[in-house]
Amino acid sequence: MQKREQPLGRGILYGLYQTRLRRGLSPETMPHHVAMIIDGNRRWAKQLGFDTAAHGHRAGAAKMREFLEWCDDLGIRVVTLYLLSSDNLGNRSSEELSALIEIIAELAEDLSHYRDWRVQHVGSRTGLPAPLVAVLDAAEARTAGQSGLHVNLAVGYGGRKEITDAMRSIVADHHAEGRSLEDLAERLTPDLIGEHLYTGGQPDPDLVIRTSGEQRLSDFMLWQSAHSEFYFVEALGPDLRQVDFLRALRDYARRNRRFGG
Repeated sequence: MQKREQPLGRGILYGLYQTRLRRGLSPETMPHHVAMIIDGNRRWAKQLGFDTAAHGHRAGAAKMREFLEWCDDLGIRVVTLYLLSSDNLGNRSSEELSALIEIIAELAEDLSHYRDWRVQHVGSRTGLPAPLVAVLDAAEARTAGQSGLHVNLAVGYGGRKEITDAMRSIVADHHAEGRSLEDLAERLTPDLIGEHLYTGGQPDPDLVIRTSGEQRLSDFMLWQSAHSEFYFVEALGPDLRQVDFLRALRDYARRNRRFGG
């Protein structure tokens, strides 16, 4: 199967439009942290007549590498990619899940050798195959000293589980210090919980993007996205164009962020 192509004239027009969109963006209005829910890979594969979803997942992974380049070139500092939810570990066929895990491992390995990016696994290890955990750990260790784009790979991730794990961590630390229950109640604040999330120490996402036209969070960054802006793209994951992303950034720059007001 060949990659979808567009007429030459349309390609030139898109190039000019893309350039105009880029020129309209400024560093002052650029999001610091962008979170991406890559969705529609299976539908993409089915529409193109592939016999397995793995073709879509592989195309989606390639698009995410491209997406990270767009972000890096624009000066965005942190990107979180939602690659595998904790729910997916139980609701996908073993064949599809095995292929997806292999694709994620290849992506993590690839990204850990690219530019000066720092790769971090955000998610639970519970239910993840040991070889995938080893690859994620190695990518994280290999890039720990890098100062470029911070790439969070949300693998085995669930927002509710993340908050639960944060609370368990806080209680465990508190117990180890020999403090009382009353003291814990006084110490418990949103900042303390935030410090114990998988993304502890990182800025919350300014902009959350989801492909494929679906308009839901799917248990993604529930705590961190409390004040995020959301943008939904009709394109299926592998079909995402830089023009689509630039439009999202333009839309974000025009919004009046009120942070709950």
